[in-house]
Amino acid sequence: MSKRKTYALVGTGGRAQFFYKAIVKDFKDTSELVAFCDVNQTRMDYANKQIGELGAGPVPTYKAHEFDRMIEEIKPDTVIVTSVDRTHHTYIIRAMELGCDVITEKPMTVDEEKCQAILDAVKRTGRNLRVTFNYRYSPHNTKIRELIMDGTIGDVHSVHFEWSLNTKHGADYFRRWHRDKRNSGGLLVHKSTHHFDLVNFWLGTQPKTVFALGDLMFYGRENAEKRGVTEFYSRAHGSKAAENDHYALHMKDNPSLKAMYLDAEHEDGYYRDQSVFGDGINIEDTMGVMVKYNSKAILTYNLYAYAPWEGFRVAFNGTKGRIEMEVIEASYVNSGGDQALEGAVKGKKILVHPIFEAPYEVKVEEKAGGHGGGDPVLLNDLFGTPEYDRFNRAASHVDGAMSILTGIAGNRSIRTGLPVQVADLVRFD
Repeated sequence: MSKRKTYALVGTGGRAQFFYKAIVKDFKDTSELVAFCDVNQTRMDYANKQIGELGAGPVPTYKAHEFDRMIEEIKPDTVIVTSVDRTHHTYIIRAMELGCDVITEKPMTVDEEKCQAILDAVKRTGRNLRVTFNYRYSPHNTKIRELIMDGTIGDVHSVHFEWSLNTKHGADYFRRWHRDKRNSGGLLVHKSTHHFDLVNFWLGTQPKTVFALGDLMFYGRENAEKRGVTEFYSRAHGSKAAENDHYALHMKDNPSLKAMYLDAEHEDGYYRDQSVFGDGINIEDTMGVMVKYNSKAILTYNLYAYAPWEGFRVAFNGTKGRIEMEVIEASYVNSGGDQALEGAVKGKKILVHPIFEAPYEVKVEEKAGGHGGGDPVLLNDLFGTPEYDRFNRAASHVDGAMSILTGIAGNRSIRTGLPVQVADLVRFD
């Protein structure tokens, strides 16, 4: 049997479980988890408890400032980065400089300077960097790629794409560290990186020009005051005002959230349950974007985070017809339940409208696992024995950059009121 690849993981918050549980449970024949790194020892201890319940022994733990020592002592083949978004570049670059390949959770980073630093490090070190875009692997999204690749509607000239985050999932970004754009790049980077990557993936192209508008129009204290709200709190835990608030997150009632965050906050002061109608929120909750691609296709995109339903609608207009897709997803709070329910599909429909023929529906089989069965395929691609993929769903550092650059350009456009040329943001040579 060939030697198992070894993985150290930095950042043991909610998203980390997706990777470390898969390695110790489903891919132990090909992969080995060898270390955890985090700013918070309590959280790392909980991660070790989680893998222990799956039959694995505890792995060594290192605090964030001990990252270099971890690499020197453990010598992992690959570092998995699932820390706060603004720190991704730090660990990605240092891991590559120390001789490791890297798998990073999306977004690859949050702004153009950090993106350039990553691109330069890949070129300088020659190491491999993968970005985990699980939405590419959802069967319905792969089907769209197949239909367009096979010329079903000819050359695609325009795309209309709207994504709705409901008051459970969407609100959650405004409780957490994501509410500070310095940490997350805002939703146009943190969340929309999925959506902009899908457009790049579906069309086989890259963004050229971006114009965007956006604002904080629902969440935040000022907006709540305008709607007549008079009772406020800073966080849900211990607050009487939060007891009957639909938007409050009560960590004490959820064993996972309690162990991972409530019991750990004494170490780093991070509050997972902040009020979505509090002060200090500086990300947008309502956004509209227009993008011109190298293929000359035009995208109109809308995202808002206080919808009554969760999911998306997308339409593609081509020289031979039109494709329409609607997907309704189950709502999910990060770390708050079974991760197989993240992005779970409650309903979907794909319609093809040929120009001179009757429209027809394209059936797609969803499978077990998160994101309509896409997550297990992604995990096998990362840690198992991947098969040939004609759709090329494995995302490189270039894919990671081109997805976030749409959102980064959108953020600049919102600030300036001007269109932004993506080529002006970073250099790939």
